[in-house]
Amino acid sequence: MTGAVRSDGSGTDAETARILRVEHDDPRVQGLLDGLLEEYSERYGAEGAAAELGRYPITEFAAPHGRLVLAELDGEIVAGGALRPYPGATENGPRTVEFKRIWTSARHRRRGLGRLIMSALEETARDLGYEAVMLFTGPSQPEAVALYERIGYRWVDPTTIEDLPYPKAIPFAYDLRA
Repeated sequence: MTGAVRSDGSGTDAETARILRVEHDDPRVQGLLDGLLEEYSERYGAEGAAAELGRYPITEFAAPHGRLVLAELDGEIVAGGALRPYPGATENGPRTVEFKRIWTSARHRRRGLGRLIMSALEETARDLGYEAVMLFTGPSQPEAVALYERIGYRWVDPTTIEDLPYPKAIPFAYDLRA
């Protein structure tokens, strides 16, 4: 899956980025992890970044129920996200997916990559048979909150979540069947 490139060679990052669906052990995933570490360190400090990345090791996103989606631009990973079964899957198999590790390089923000990654994650989740999405973001990520609201994710009352990943998590849900 690749964004469209304008005939004049120009275009936004979202139009020219190449979208890759990869397994958790693909070497290109390191670009996402490095970007996340830098981002989380700036927003939450080194200790907070290490705690978050350690809470969900990359193996959490392994096949057959998990995947990673990366956006590559000129050979560099500039955005990405991951999906895994949301804890508490039904006995007939996971129906709800959790999106994690959604990130866009600071140098490439406001160019449509976040929306592109979300669309690719949703498409991947549907292909894997998921019907609904849960995701959590932090209070220090207002641009993520704005993106999720803009693309139709609905806020979920955190008091209704049995196992909130961290005390100030902001939960969102989305119906993939809509």
